[in-house]
Amino acid sequence: MGTLKQILLLFAGFVAAAHGQTCGGLVQGLNGTIESPGFPHGYPNYANCTWIIVTGERNRIQLSFHTFALEEDFDIVSIYDGQPQPGNLKLRLSGFMLPSPIVSTGSILALWFTTDFAVSAQGFKAIYEVLPSHTCGNPGLIPRGVIHGTRYNIGDKIRYSCVMGYVLEGHAVLTCIVSPGSGASWDFPAPFCRAEGSCGGTLRGTTGTISSPHFPSEYENNADCTWSILAEPGDTIALVFTDFQLEDRYDFLEISGTEAPSIW
Repeated sequence: MGTLKQILLLFAGFVAAAHGQTCGGLVQGLNGTIESPGFPHGYPNYANCTWIIVTGERNRIQLSFHTFALEEDFDIVSIYDGQPQPGNLKLRLSGFMLPSPIVSTGSILALWFTTDFAVSAQGFKAIYEVLPSHTCGNPGLIPRGVIHGTRYNIGDKIRYSCVMGYVLEGHAVLTCIVSPGSGASWDFPAPFCRAEGSCGGTLRGTTGTISSPHFPSEYENNADCTWSILAEPGDTIALVFTDFQLEDRYDFLEISGTEAPSIW
């Protein structure tokens, strides 16, 4: 652990010296706060900050954003599951939507914040917390949704519902289960709420769920839904069906983005 700390300290010092920043660095402790420089009054242009959160072996780290406002597509927070190396990139965050909580698979989680030459915003404030191996951590609120349950240890369940006028897409009940190699994890990704009478949309993130309208009940006639899944350049997307039943020859699902569009 001592050698790892030395490496991380050298890396953090190199980043600060190379870019003249007073932000970033090695972060330790059971919990704490990370803020963009200048928060909440706006961050500077040309910011280049790296934070590396380190905890003890067998523990993991949960990062929850309480405020998030960045110039979309130009000012970016990159999250690394491990040391800040390309192979460990987990998410690239930008814009004004509050991200869901992020949980590392190991004892290191890194943030890299970069901004361009013009236009700023309020910035971000994130709270990190060290998770023991027996807890999944808070899976987070979903837009226009309600979470029921306050315990997140192995065996515990939480349930999601939506506010009036919205319906839930995905699994309503999540269970914290034993996960090989990372202690504990939720058995399904968090669902999302969509407006009644609508379907489709644009999906981002490393995992997610897509369901036909009203699933597992029957879908309505004359449905016409389009979902777009967006990933980082160079990434690929795996689509795995767990249930599939359509009226043969009359109801279709077309998948594009592959070498040749396929119709199911």
